[in-house]
Amino acid sequence: TGTKALEYKAKRDFETGTELTFKPDWREDKDHIQCCYMDNRLGVYNALKVAETLKDGAIVFSTWEEHGGGSVQYLQRYLHKKYKIQQALISDISWISDGVKYAKGPVISMRDSLIPRRSYINKIIEIAQKNKCTFQLEVEGSGGSDAGALQMCENPWDWCFVGAAEENVHTPDEKVHKKDIEGMIKLYQVLMREL
Repeated sequence: TGTKALEYKAKRDFETGTELTFKPDWREDKDHIQCCYMDNRLGVYNALKVAETLKDGAIVFSTWEEHGGGSVQYLQRYLHKKYKIQQALISDISWISDGVKYAKGPVISMRDSLIPRRSYINKIIEIAQKNKCTFQLEVEGSGGSDAGALQMCENPWDWCFVGAAEENVHTPDEKVHKKDIEGMIKLYQVLMREL
């Protein structure tokens, strides 16, 4: 997974509970973009690009997932009651692994620590294939996102995690292939139009 042990190396003291973040070091070459927080940056970038062409749908920024969640429950309730929305795509990243490679398209996750409804996943795969979108399939036994909150709310939704894969997850050196970013945006535009 590329995860390294992290430690504070500076000499100055700070109070217990002080929030620390990685210092951004943006690196870009012909094929890759690398920096800290690429998971959140890419999820938001994808949503903003999709917003440029979106006709019917809602884009929700619920980044509390990174520190324990809580926002999705009330956002889901509001969207369900006000707009009758009952399905979601979760714009986040996946991990480079034995079965997930760079430049092979965004990942459609068939399961993580939770299992989305198979008919919804099949519908997403069919739409991607029909529109000739490149993608990879992933089956994980752990991990998660805001899907747990959607699945366990009072009005459960269909959901699917769809995102580009990255290396060095949750480090200052998160790395994503540009083709996978482009593929993620294209796939989301198609899915938001046809779901």
